Amino acid sequence: MKDAMHPTYIETTIKCACGNVMETRATKPDLKIEICSSCHPFFTGKHKLMDTEGRVERFLNKYKKK
Repeated sequence: MKDAMHPTYIETTIKCACGNVMETRATKPDLKIEICSSCHPFFTGKHKLMDTEGRVERFLNKYKKK
């Protein structure tokens, strides 16, 4: 492999807005993210289910040719 072809892979600290800190490896030294698995509503169980029943019918009624 050529040395100059690939980026350097270094130890990285990922910091979330909720305060969660993760240690991993990446091509950038420090990463700041807005949401992680500790605060994402899907993973915490606080997500809201959308009522999808009737959405197709509402769309068809809205754009139905008269």
